[in-house]
Amino acid sequence: MVSSEEGETTLEYTPTWNVAVVCSFFVVISLLLERGIHRLGKTLKKRNQKPLYEALEKLKEELMLLGFISLLLTVFQGPVNHICIPERFYKHMLPCKLPETEESTNEGPSSHVEIPSRKLFSLIGSTSRRLLSTGESGYCEKKGKKPFLSTEGLHQLHIFIFVLAIVHVVFCVLTMLLGTAKIRTWRAWEKDIRENRYNAQDAIKRIVHVAQDDFVKTHAMGTWRKSSILSWVASFFKQFYGSVTKADYSTLRLSFIETHCKSNPQFDFHKYMMRTLEADFKKVVGISGYLWFFVVIFLVLNVDGWHSYFWIAFIPLILLLAVGAKLEHVIAQLAQEVAAKHTAIEGPILVRPSDDHFWFHRPKLVIILIHFILFQNAFEIAFFFWIWTTYGFDSCIMGKVVFIVPRLVIGVIIQVLCSYSTLPLYALVTQ
Repeated sequence: MVSSEEGETTLEYTPTWNVAVVCSFFVVISLLLERGIHRLGKTLKKRNQKPLYEALEKLKEELMLLGFISLLLTVFQGPVNHICIPERFYKHMLPCKLPETEESTNEGPSSHVEIPSRKLFSLIGSTSRRLLSTGESGYCEKKGKKPFLSTEGLHQLHIFIFVLAIVHVVFCVLTMLLGTAKIRTWRAWEKDIRENRYNAQDAIKRIVHVAQDDFVKTHAMGTWRKSSILSWVASFFKQFYGSVTKADYSTLRLSFIETHCKSNPQFDFHKYMMRTLEADFKKVVGISGYLWFFVVIFLVLNVDGWHSYFWIAFIPLILLLAVGAKLEHVIAQLAQEVAAKHTAIEGPILVRPSDDHFWFHRPKLVIILIHFILFQNAFEIAFFFWIWTTYGFDSCIMGKVVFIVPRLVIGVIIQVLCSYSTLPLYALVTQ
């Protein structure tokens, strides 16, 4: 058979140079990407940036997993299409409402609503699947049923995996860049502390009035600070402006040095914080098993009229604000503990961080929440771009503009606030 009923030529009667050119194009692109990632890994190892190298390896594993998912979707396309279900099951939990004519004639989803503005990804490979879709839909139609998932549906799901991988990688890079940019702003404090006013040897000899210390004065002094509720409110708003002050940095720095490297008062704490951020970044890269569970749940909830993705967008935002407020409140608690125990002390103000300051006495719970927040945000943005490029901005799946714009704004806020404020704050407080 030279061609399908739609006039599409099979590989049996396609010029060999056509096949070779297309194959070469994708092989070259794939090799360039693979070599680029390999060289980046060698560079990180050469610079002794082990946490970043491990994060890159983890990212490669996630991309390989997404590749396996994509491959399996392609390999099992035929068997999935041969799973037939009764037409009545197609009447429930649809992302878009079926037209009245289709509902009344009981034609089912094989007569798809015509989307007026098919976009980039909907055009890629659409004609090449006609032969498959014709034969496979006919297999179930002979039984008076519908395919469990059509060839077109599998292809669009395939594209979603591809878009999710790209957005996830881009957001991981943005997270590291913004977090690094934030911690680099602390370099000036480190230089000033090591060279000028905060000489550790002089600090040990002087008497410090606790109430006059900048760190304690900011977080523990004042009647309003004695109220637990007002203290939480102050911590909530502090994450939006100056989440870490110079007094916070210098006090936590000195406490760390006194605890872990007392013999080296000139310890480069800023460099250590950069390495800590890299180690934390390794923990928030990748897609864990429980995150895939949430992906499946979110796909199930994408039902017409529910506006699920609008409400789901608030979940990472609420969690992020709670995490940021908690980290700020931990700093406030440290200052309040010092103020409650001392009025004046000999030597510098030192704090004693403890796991008891965190939820369920588990600081790791915070990084797990940050991981979920960043992934959920990437999923939201990936889903938006997938719908836009596949169905168009006016698609019924996209929803109304009044629901779209807030989701995008929330996504930007989450990415910037979490990467530039919350993650560096976590790196500092947990030390």
